[in-house]
Amino acid sequence: MDASDKRTRYRENLQGEVDGASLYRALAEVETDPKLAEVYRRLAAVEESHARYWEKELTRLGARIPGLRPGFRTRALAFLARRFGPAFVLPVISTLEQSDSGGYDKQPEAVAGGLPQAERSHARLLSAIANPRTGLEGGTIARLEGRHRAMGGNSLRAAVLGANDGLVSNLSLVMGVAGAEASNASILLTGLAGLVAGACSMAMGEWLSVNSSRELYQKQIETEAMELEEVPEEEKEELVLIYQAKGLSEAEARALASQLLSEKSTALDTLVREELGIDPQELGGSAWGAAGVSFLLFSFGAIFPVAPYFLLGGPAALLASLGLSGLALAGIGAGTSLFTGRGALFSALRQLAIGFAAACVTYGIGHLVGVSLAG
Repeated sequence: MDASDKRTRYRENLQGEVDGASLYRALAEVETDPKLAEVYRRLAAVEESHARYWEKELTRLGARIPGLRPGFRTRALAFLARRFGPAFVLPVISTLEQSDSGGYDKQPEAVAGGLPQAERSHARLLSAIANPRTGLEGGTIARLEGRHRAMGGNSLRAAVLGANDGLVSNLSLVMGVAGAEASNASILLTGLAGLVAGACSMAMGEWLSVNSSRELYQKQIETEAMELEEVPEEEKEELVLIYQAKGLSEAEARALASQLLSEKSTALDTLVREELGIDPQELGGSAWGAAGVSFLLFSFGAIFPVAPYFLLGGPAALLASLGLSGLALAGIGAGTSLFTGRGALFSALRQLAIGFAAACVTYGIGHLVGVSLAG
């Protein structure tokens, strides 16, 4: 990369740091919580130190230091923060920090100056402050939200929706084949094949999802271990900021961080729990366990449309399949009312209408295809 390209990149980096420092200063000015205001001021100070770093790099190249002012987006966010309070803009700022946190990773000058670690720290801290559910109370900072991490608190929801997936998809499949006027044996075989294929697909998807989450968590823990080894003082400062955000004074936060990091056996565990919100002993749960549960839930729902064809045939089996599936749909709908807050009857009827609508569509398509093939 020639000097001209470097100067352009350095100026862009400098502009970003000027924007960040200005925005954090604005948040500090309007923040009513003095501890949080101090956190914003310290974040601004870090951004200002980064700006000085890029100024030195520009000077080293013999480039003129531009007189920069905050950009339009920064000024707009600062205006909104002053008008409506920091909480109004924090989610936007947090998202911006998250998207920009890896911007320095491939810049050797920034890596040499330790800038990527600081930017990731800022992103995690802003995520913690902006989190509308945990706020700054409670024990989880910068929690990595996700479908599988929430399973423990939403097991009922997961069970109901898993069974619903199997029921609606297999009901639609069975009705489509029945509409084509296939034989009883063909309908039964198709339904069982749909049950097994769908359950296996769901289980595999769940296994991949949970396993991918575990691998991501392990990678984050490895990164944290590397940073703890290479830049322990920065990790300590990050813990100090987190504990200040939780409500401790700077002296208390510093003392607690020093105590926790003095024990090498617990230092990494502490950082992983406090910064990333990851339980090193759990890592998202068992991938095989999640796959097994997903397989069983899907199969449970998918068996209802198929079961009558074991005993009956013709129109009787079709009506029995619809009736049994309708009861199951109503039951699932009533189950959803437990976590949606809607009335059980309304939820049951809505689910019944959705399931039967899908069945009617596939039955009609199957009938058209069957007539076309027969002709």
